[in-house]
Amino acid sequence: MLGSIGRGAAVLVGIGLGDTAELVDRQADRLLGLRYFEDVDGRTNLAIDEVDGAFLVVSQFTLLADLRRGRRPGFAPAARPEVAEPMVDRFVDRLRAGGRTVATGRFGAEMELDLVNDGPFTLVMDSAAER
Repeated sequence: MLGSIGRGAAVLVGIGLGDTAELVDRQADRLLGLRYFEDVDGRTNLAIDEVDGAFLVVSQFTLLADLRRGRRPGFAPAARPEVAEPMVDRFVDRLRAGGRTVATGRFGAEMELDLVNDGPFTLVMDSAAER
């Protein structure tokens, strides 16, 4: 087993063409500040630091799959591994600098992810509009 966390968030990260270090930093900072954990009244008012949560970050270039044509996904929008891997590492480092424990998978490896989704929703943060 590579990475494992208790309470927290599983974060699938795809680095696209045109993504920059500054954009990666902004996305990590945004993730650190998002309030998606329930308070005592059952409202999503708490950020990850307020519940002493951790992140499990897994690189997932397939998030950038282009499905507009044909029946086979195209991955041209994804950054090449030599660009994407240091960006994912930067993202992880930024989350750790924010005071959170961060477990990871192995870049480029085929992995099995066991997930217990404890909550009513899954969030998608797409940086395409910021590029």
